[in-house]
Amino acid sequence: ENRKYILIGPGRWGTRDRFIGIPVVWSQISNAKIIVEVSIEDFPLDASLGSHFFHNVISMNVGYFSVKHNHMIDYINWEVLGNTELINETRYFKHVRFTKPLEVIMDGKKRASLVYMPKKM
Repeated sequence: ENRKYILIGPGRWGTRDRFIGIPVVWSQISNAKIIVEVSIEDFPLDASLGSHFFHNVISMNVGYFSVKHNHMIDYINWEVLGNTELINETRYFKHVRFTKPLEVIMDGKKRASLVYMPKKM
């Protein structure tokens, strides 16, 4: 559909090792506007900084978020995602779509970001 999207997944996107993340190649996810790497309780996260994959993220102006599962401030509202329109679900992924585009605020110098749903007018 040639849409921009947000990818959220455990571990490192673009790794060759499926035991530390998601082994995709850049062409499979190059339409992503934001990539979120998430740790889970039994799966600690090593951020992708410094990798060739991360170079593509920077040069293509893709937002990169790293969210640790036990962080006090950084978090993903899984309940909101779970209550959003389901487009497709397989064993390995869930595709949801919001009725309105999400808003994204990022400040790389302050290392602060927010993805939110705009209020209904």
